[in-house]
Amino acid sequence: MNYRNLGTSDVKVSEISFGCWTMGGLNWVNGSPNGWANVDEDEITAGIKRGLDAGVNHFDNADVYGNGRAERMLARVLDRLGVKSTDVVIATKIGHFPGTAAHAYEPAHIRHQCEQSLINLKRDYIDLYYFHHGDFGKNGALLDDAAATMDALVAEGKVRLKGQSAYSADDFERAVPVVRPQVLQSWAHALDDQFVRPGSRVSRLMEEHGMTFVAFSPLAQARLLDKYDPSKPPQFEPGDHRKDSGAFQAEAIAALKPRLERLKARFGDTTEDLAAVALQYILAQPRVACVIPGFRNERQAACNVAGADRTLSPEDLAFVRDTLAG
Repeated sequence: MNYRNLGTSDVKVSEISFGCWTMGGLNWVNGSPNGWANVDEDEITAGIKRGLDAGVNHFDNADVYGNGRAERMLARVLDRLGVKSTDVVIATKIGHFPGTAAHAYEPAHIRHQCEQSLINLKRDYIDLYYFHHGDFGKNGALLDDAAATMDALVAEGKVRLKGQSAYSADDFERAVPVVRPQVLQSWAHALDDQFVRPGSRVSRLMEEHGMTFVAFSPLAQARLLDKYDPSKPPQFEPGDHRKDSGAFQAEAIAALKPRLERLKARFGDTTEDLAAVALQYILAQPRVACVIPGFRNERQAACNVAGADRTLSPEDLAFVRDTLAG
């Protein structure tokens, strides 16, 4: 496993790190589904052990993943495995769980959720604390105070590094000059690499400010693993954010299949082959520090780390780009 620095800091994370969203299970916030199918903690434990054994040292969490469930589960599992939580890099986020606040970025709520995340994770500090999205209220009214609150948490030793997650270049460009994060996070996969593509607005922003990128959904929520059958599209339970998503319906699955067949013909047809190509494609992009695929069990964790040492040539990268993003 190779390791890269977060921003200009001396904090190094494994190129393949693990995202913890799935650990939150089925979940709702303000009446909207934002979870995944429920998981078995024994299977999660086996998956984390497989990751640790392969050199994974970074776990990405959030207060909204199961509304605290995923943070608490991660702490229990690390303890169960005899791993000191301070021996790994743990990220978490604030923003999508408002609790009783009118907006999750109210300073008092940021402080409350930081303290609760520390309790959930059984830690005295958070290695990397993100604003989870770029909506800082009407006309960005909460941005300055939210950023100041984050800075205070850093000064108090409760946060080591600041991160900004967002879902548009506009949001990144508004937030970065005020928040001054070391790390950005959003989706990045071979079907949509808009944030990490060389020359993109966000890539230029990272170069200007010395930031690096943490890529979630690098497997496009497993769509790049060719696991879905268009004749029997997956069915998801209420509370799973994928329910009724067009990306998992028969037409979208059928349209993607021939493109995946081209990848399989060039790189191999196992799940491990497809995972390795998808992850290494994103890791080859400028300013990317790591990818954070999710997992539900040891098998999925093993697939995530199987391609850690695989490399793609410039011709391979062009082939993947032309096949999937082109």
